[in-house]
Amino acid sequence: MVDVKCLSCKRRITNVKGTVKFKCPNCLKYDIVRCTSCREKAVKYRCPECSFSGPN
Repeated sequence: MVDVKCLSCKRRITNVKGTVKFKCPNCLKYDIVRCTSCREKAVKYRCPECSFSGPN
């Protein structure tokens, strides 16, 4: 089983309500995974594939 972690805070978020997973809006190659806490606080993330930074 793969251990899914938030890209911003690195917390394990497998089966945690309110998390999201989406393709990088810039390169569409990397899956961005975000926990509820980081989403609510608008904590920055950076795509390891293309260095896109969000949220804007």
